[in-house]
Amino acid sequence: MSAVVDLDAAVGFVVAHGDAVDRARLSRLRTGAAVPADLLDAAEAGQTPDGGWSATLDSPVGSVDATCYRLSELDDLGALGRPAARRALDWLAARQLPDGGWDEDPSLAEVAPEWARPGDPEARFYLTANAGFWLTVAGLDARAAGPLDHRVGGAYAGVVQAAAHAVAGQLAPDGSWPSFLPAGWLSAVVLHRQGMYDESARIQAVLAERVPRLSPADAAWLAATLRRVEVGEEQWLLVSARRRLAETQRSDGGWDSDDGHQFDVHTTLRAIRACRPAVTSAG
Repeated sequence: MSAVVDLDAAVGFVVAHGDAVDRARLSRLRTGAAVPADLLDAAEAGQTPDGGWSATLDSPVGSVDATCYRLSELDDLGALGRPAARRALDWLAARQLPDGGWDEDPSLAEVAPEWARPGDPEARFYLTANAGFWLTVAGLDARAAGPLDHRVGGAYAGVVQAAAHAVAGQLAPDGSWPSFLPAGWLSAVVLHRQGMYDESARIQAVLAERVPRLSPADAAWLAATLRRVEVGEEQWLLVSARRRLAETQRSDGGWDSDDGHQFDVHTTLRAIRACRPAVTSAG
């Protein structure tokens, strides 16, 4: 690899520009350090009574997209086994539609971003891949009360299996998918963990062609997604995505978000998750 990610510079960027929760995420990603309870409480704030998180401040309606985003933060904090994450995962599972997919509540139509617009087929595919991903990786960590379930997705095994079939049923023969780019890597992981290796490999081949043109935020998300399910350090798509991160790291150590510079710290934390040396206790 001609270029290498400068992790020290990335760490320095998060320390300089992140808030207390961001720095706690960084510390745990680097060393597996326990996160103070008050910071965990802050990261879980705003959960709706039914278990989701809303897309807008003080809304009583949970959002699939917002809940998945919050779970990604809690994952970095090692909090997927806490009651808040359990309730969120149970809420996601309960929101699954009869066809195995997910859609946002119709009441969110006026505030939902395009990738989560209620009733939109592309948004439904993306939400299905995203919810399926988090139920896959978090199922054993945050399983509902009961005996340990060793199936993929743990207590949510049936939910994840239905999600995988919903996704696979919409793939084109060439591996392309009828949705936004991130739905590709989320779907590939869900399918891989369900043993649907051919479908997953076809998606990955499409993604490989896109890697040289990925935005820094997308490269970080792709690499972090693969790393989360332990595909192996030399997995070709992960290696390619890390190379793209090395090419796009800024001189201040951070990476550009696609959603404005206020989210650069989040993108940089994803890049650190994707590129950091393995720490057993950090999951």
